[in-house]
Amino acid sequence: MARLTSPFTALQAQRGHLFNWVPVMFALGIGCYFALRLEPGFLTYSWGLAALFSCIVLARLLGESTAPLAVAAALVLLGFGVAGARAHLVAKPVLGFRYHGPVEGRIVAIDRSMSDKLRLTLDRVVLERMSPARTPARVRISLHGQQGFITPEPGMRVMMTANLSPPQGPVEPGGFDFRRMAWFKQLGAVGYTRVPVLASAPPADGAAGLFIHRLRLRISAAVQAHLPGETGAFAAAITTGDRAGMGRGTLDDLRASNLAHLLAISGLHMGLLTGFVFAAMRYAMAAIPWVGLRLPVKKIAAMISLLAGAFYYALSGGNVATERAFIMVAVMFVAVLFDRRAITLRAVAIAALIVLVLRPETLTEPGFQMSFAATTALVAAFSALRDWPGWSVPRLLRPVIAVVLSSAVAGMATAPVAAAHFNRIADYGLIANLMSVPLMGAIVMPAAVLTAVLSPFGLAWIGLAVMRPAIDWILGVAHWVAAMDGAVTPVITPPPSVLPVFALGMLWLILWRGRARLAGLVAVVAAFAIWSQAERPPLLVAESARLVGVLTDAGRALSKPKGDGFAALSWLENDGDTALQEAAYQRPGLEGAAGNLTFTLGGQQVVHLSGRGADTRIADACRTAALVIVAKGGAEAPCLVMTEEKLREFGALAVYPGAKTLRIVGAKHYGGVRLWTGN
Repeated sequence: MARLTSPFTALQAQRGHLFNWVPVMFALGIGCYFALRLEPGFLTYSWGLAALFSCIVLARLLGESTAPLAVAAALVLLGFGVAGARAHLVAKPVLGFRYHGPVEGRIVAIDRSMSDKLRLTLDRVVLERMSPARTPARVRISLHGQQGFITPEPGMRVMMTANLSPPQGPVEPGGFDFRRMAWFKQLGAVGYTRVPVLASAPPADGAAGLFIHRLRLRISAAVQAHLPGETGAFAAAITTGDRAGMGRGTLDDLRASNLAHLLAISGLHMGLLTGFVFAAMRYAMAAIPWVGLRLPVKKIAAMISLLAGAFYYALSGGNVATERAFIMVAVMFVAVLFDRRAITLRAVAIAALIVLVLRPETLTEPGFQMSFAATTALVAAFSALRDWPGWSVPRLLRPVIAVVLSSAVAGMATAPVAAAHFNRIADYGLIANLMSVPLMGAIVMPAAVLTAVLSPFGLAWIGLAVMRPAIDWILGVAHWVAAMDGAVTPVITPPPSVLPVFALGMLWLILWRGRARLAGLVAVVAAFAIWSQAERPPLLVAESARLVGVLTDAGRALSKPKGDGFAALSWLENDGDTALQEAAYQRPGLEGAAGNLTFTLGGQQVVHLSGRGADTRIADACRTAALVIVAKGGAEAPCLVMTEEKLREFGALAVYPGAKTLRIVGAKHYGGVRLWTGN
């Protein structure tokens, strides 16, 4: 009969592999901070600091078999504290009301909105009759109407008349909270302008970040001048990170074919570029006998590759995804400099820890989760194959096998994360990646390096000409795959516990040593079981009170075909529904004429009033309804009335049937009282 191993003995057997758990424990602390409903106060941090020091002391006093538990607890507390400190350090004023009037500021970023409008992010903001202490540090404004009087450029000071409002909260309880993302970006207001933007001062020299941003846009314009159309826009995106030239249809096809990751300058691009530079420099120096025999060729190539990666990182704009990718390759090349194995789980753990210390908020973002899920799975899979005695592949087939395995492993590792965040699975994504990723590595990225080398001599067109056929092929694959029947399978949004349980299960399966690692599969199965039981709210109400969505057998029926488009799109996507708002409006489920819609929820009648004179019909609606939703309301009514004014306090609503009355959950109450909620 097999003897059971004590937990302390099992932990002792992990010695030598425990460092890989450091970012996991640190991330648990960060996750605990963001999961709280109430912002921690001074007393909480004081007790946490005392507990942290106690854990450090215990780690020194306890034996080797139990000390790791004290270290793990210390890391959780440290992660919690770092996340809280970061949230307070980035604190800047947030606009507390709707503002319409003059806006002046300096352009620090240029991109496009979801509606494909040019969008400017401004700092050094000046608002009329508002003190600097109350003025947001940054605002983001979409440009509508007739523009073209100036060409926006980073560093340029501009002025306009704009409509601004605070960053919007979730469109449903538990939904994506844009306010939190805006808080960490120090974005205190968002809005739009319908009048032309005017320049008040030209770009000023001196700011290195803005100089690099202007350089990015000049390179992007030059690339698109040589390669017009979507081909040039794709080339500009992968070389400078500027995606403003990409059309909405092409972006949708890239997402549907699971090729959108080729646009983002992330681990794939950074790895391909620095890997090509490393191989090219190493072989070039080794080809010269005097150099190859007398100098540490491998280390010199690693240093040059590191510098190339740093330049690529700066040129891309230094966004979070690129920063994460650069840290990962930097750790690997530093390992080469110190004669350590470059691609190991320890290197991935170091990179993850650095990213989490610098930007703990990225833990909740899909970019962090997908990139480290893919990297961890790839390193684990290829390490297992390398150590497997029966693994033997002919040399000529190794590149092909590597591409197939990489695409399959990375796809399986990131698919649940992508499905949870984006509510879709690209069914033919593996095929599209197998047809495209090899060209990225063999042609596109080497051609990008060639373009950069030849550019000072006016010969950049040579590298771009080499790049063009490969990019055309990739875009053709995206359009072809996206047009296939069943290219995308919609997925319902999972409960909040699914991704953490899935991630911990997979990490246990990969990082733990011994048969007990199979326990990770239990957590993975449990995560999918929880996901399979996910349910959506029967009734959703937008914060404007002008849009409601009722869940029916045909899907969610919406109360109007246009307006509140972001809320409508988000509701349908979270339902796992690919229908457009206009189609959802045509669904049965809402009875009555336009402006006076009724439906039943758990035996209780709900009425949605809209249009002219809606407030005068509240009393009549209350005779039969338990809940009335109307944008504008007047005097007190004999039933529960939700108006736009009330919804500013509650946020968007999810309504559920109850035993006697309806159960109403507000997005603002669900999110709790945090620094970024403004409660």
